[in-house]
Amino acid sequence: MMVEKVLLRVIAKLLIPLIMLFALYVQFHGDFGPGGGFQAGVIFAVAFILYALIFGIRVARKSIPSSVTRTLLALGVLIYGGTGILTMLLGGEFLDYNVLGSTPLAGQHLGILLVEFGVGMTVAGAMITIFYTFAGHANGDLPFRIGDDR
Repeated sequence: MMVEKVLLRVIAKLLIPLIMLFALYVQFHGDFGPGGGFQAGVIFAVAFILYALIFGIRVARKSIPSSVTRTLLALGVLIYGGTGILTMLLGGEFLDYNVLGSTPLAGQHLGILLVEFGVGMTVAGAMITIFYTFAGHANGDLPFRIGDDR
């Protein structure tokens, strides 16, 4: 019985960095092929959910407290919206990426990268928050008490 837990932990420790690396690949190559912020956010969250399933929810909440997931949620939305506001301040319309770079192509690339990064952060934060909420209900805990990062 104990051997199974050791095997699961070793395999998880090998897989989690690879899952995160794949999430970064999907995030930063989403403008050239399939993928992008949403998919990368879900894949990144899966790494932490796997960690929580193998090592326990309390250990996972110590590595990424609920305050961090809420910050990811808010920061991702701010990056997305801030990119749109920046384009307006630079003389374009909301999310008119052409004004972000020296050429329209460079602006498009930078704008898509920023927006997709914001989406990825928001989705990762949301997925981990949803998991923590359901895991808290399953354990009989009341998750997300203010100032409580169990």
